[in-house]
Order: sequence, then structure tokens, then C-alpha cells
Amino acid sequence: MHDEDINSFAGNLRGTLIRASDTAYDGARRLYNGMIDKRPMLIAQCVDSGDVITAVNFGREHGLAIAVRGGGHNGPGFASVDNGLVIDLSMMKGVRVDPKARTVRVGPGCTTGDVDHATHAFGQAVPFGIISTTGVGGLTLSGGHGYLSRQYGLAIDSLIEADVVLADGSFVTASETENSDLMWALRGGGGNFGVVTSFLFRTHPAKMLYGGPIIFDLSHAETVMRWYRAFQEGAPKDFYIWLGLQSVPPGDPFPKEHWGKKMCVLLVAHNGENAEAAVNRIRAELPAPIIDWAGPIAYPALQSMFDALYPTGLQWYWKGDFVETLSDEAIAEHLKHAATVPTPISAMHLYPIDGAVHDRASGDTAWNCRNARWSMVIVGVDSDPAGAGALKDWANGYWNAVHPYDLSGAYPNFMMEEGEARVRATYGDNYSRLASLKAKYDPTNLFHVNQNIRPSA
Repeated sequence: MHDEDINSFAGNLRGTLIRASDTAYDGARRLYNGMIDKRPMLIAQCVDSGDVITAVNFGREHGLAIAVRGGGHNGPGFASVDNGLVIDLSMMKGVRVDPKARTVRVGPGCTTGDVDHATHAFGQAVPFGIISTTGVGGLTLSGGHGYLSRQYGLAIDSLIEADVVLADGSFVTASETENSDLMWALRGGGGNFGVVTSFLFRTHPAKMLYGGPIIFDLSHAETVMRWYRAFQEGAPKDFYIWLGLQSVPPGDPFPKEHWGKKMCVLLVAHNGENAEAAVNRIRAELPAPIIDWAGPIAYPALQSMFDALYPTGLQWYWKGDFVETLSDEAIAEHLKHAATVPTPISAMHLYPIDGAVHDRASGDTAWNCRNARWSMVIVGVDSDPAGAGALKDWANGYWNAVHPYDLSGAYPNFMMEEGEARVRATYGDNYSRLASLKAKYDPTNLFHVNQNIRPSA
């Protein structure tokens, strides 16, 4: 790579090109997962689609591996690449709400919290995740599930349109009427097909919910999990509960007498009529909790409730699965491994992906698993890099114990670098179509720093 080539590239960007020798380099290359430390050659901080086109063309023409960064939040660190080019979209953060059309146009550098802030003023929301620092791009392109998914579906089910820079540097718009095959692939196929420079979402009513954590001592976890299994089968779509096995964080606002206790938490989120009465009914059926903070709450506050517990730079190790049934045998394994959770912020969560998610068929979008009831994640998390090995051992041991009771695939955002077999299992019958579309839109696999779908021959 010649200096004059890099200087020319920098001169053709409206944004900033950061090199390894620049003082801004270490800050710009930092990822959400502190366990991942990559050193790209160049970081192009793009400010518009023209910059993205310039960056894609430069990377392709000079044979550089390309990583695309939106929020930089993902577990295996696909937002960066050693010795390659990072196309950093974090400067492209515009949000425009159209309250009449009930849509929101979102830049690819936005976090879900950026969008929540804008849409909340109109009493609307997009069904994103549960931590507001998550990037919209990575979350959406791999499906996107969260508090509103049982009522309104996945994030991709609200995606109307996307502007995309393809591997050849061309710019296209994808929707159900224009480049519809690309739109199908973007709805769950990850970052395999191009760089999205704008998302258009349909919004949905969500202003004040009744929600928050109801926390039980781990001794009651078996009772709570069996109750939760039965509840989920007939739950109304506007009543969402995720279940967690973890520890009470040792700090405010948690009562000091409960710090460090192993717990089973139900995080309730009701976005409908008579919400308090609905939650009261489940309170009456369950053992007495040690903490009950469920109550009226604004949707953005619910979305950002856990942000402070999980700041940028912690050590993370993820394992995920799709779960169709929660058997007594699986519950026993969960309880066995939850009892050995290694740090106060390590956890297992079960997120519901039924309700409105099941209203579409598996072939309607690239996201294939429309029959699962939950998306499970096991996360080992710590602030100390010395604990990385223990986090991996615990998460892998836990996953190996429960995986025989689960489906073969997982939510791509809950996977590390697990290989082609897991990617194929995740997309199931949709994989061959995705591979054909990869061959059409990215035949040389330029965009391969992701949960990669190889182009078919």
C-alpha cells in the first residue's frame, strides 16, 4: 500500500480517514467487547453514502479485508478487522420521524436509543432489543428481537426499505417492490450483502408500558421456570416476559442485603390495556419475590434500564440457541449451571420470539426460525481481562449441557465465530437461497467479516 494511494483515498472522503499512526486510532478502533482487540490498517469514518462508495471501492481495489461498523456492539468483534479497512458508519446518525406515515428513517450509525428518543415523542417505537446502546444496523440485519417483538414482530418485520452500497460500489434501494430479492436477504441475512446506508422502518404504538424486573431467589427458580413455560403458551401478544438466571448486581439501586445473591428474574413488559392487573395476576401465582420493581415506565427508560450495567469495554463471551421447548431435563441443566455463574453480570436469558414473530412463514424472510419460542443467550461478562478464560469455560460448559435440548441454530447476534456449520443451521432451508443471492450481489465475498454466507458456485 503506497502512501500516495492512502492520501488520495483520504482526499476523496468528506469524513475522516484514521491511520494506525494517528492519535485518534486507539479510540476509533475500540470495540464494545473488550475481549476483542483488532488493529485495522485504516478506519474510514464516513459521513454519507458517497463516502461509503469511495471506501468500498478502495478496499476492493486494494485487496483489503473490509469490516463494517455501525454501533460496534457485536460479540465476536466483526466491526473491525486486523490489517484491513473498517468502514465506520458511526458518524451517520440522522433520524427522521414521519408521524403521519408512521415511519422513521434511520442512519446506519444510530443506536436503538437514538431512534427511541426520536420516536417516543410521537408515542411510537420500532421493535428493537433490550439495551439502548446496541447499533441499529447490526441488530436489524440479523433479525432484531426485543420487548415489542411478541406484539409487532422482529425489527426486520418493520423494515420497509434500505439503501445499500453493493460490493461493486453501486448504490441501490431495496424494498418489496424494488430489488425485492435483496430486501428478502437483508431481513435476517446479516451484513453479507452490502453496506446499508439508510433504513426505513414502520413504527408502532408504544409510549408508557407496565414493566420492570421481578426478582426471585434462585431457590424458587425451578417453580418460576415451570410457571414461565406454561404462561408462554397462552400469553397475549402485548405481554412480553423474558427470563434470566444470574446474580443480583452488587451496587445501587439494588438493596444491599441482596447483593450477589443468585436469582431468577422475570422482566415483564406489558404494552396493552389493564397492564397492571395482568401483572398482578402473575404475582399472585408465583412465590414472593425478593425485589419487585415492575410498574409504569416509559418505553425508552425500559430499553435503557441495563445500559449502565454493560458499558463499553467489558470482557464478553456469548453462546446462543433457538429454543422450541423447555423440558424438565433442560430446566435441571439450566439450574445446575446458573448456580455456578462466574461474575455478578454473567447470565442466561430466554427472550420470547413467538407471538407476532410466528405470524410470518419461515420462507418470508431470511430469518428462518419462525417456529422457536425463545432465543437463548448465555453470556460470560467481566471487567477483568484476566477472567476471560473462566468466562469462556463457563459459557461453553453451560451451552454444551443445554444445547441437546435446543434447536440447531441461533440468533446470529448471539454467536461468536462458530463456523459455517452453525451458520447453515441458523438459516436452515433458507441457506441455499441466501448463498445464491450472495453470488449475485457479492460474488467474491468481499463482505466476509460477519457470520458469513459463502456465495454458491
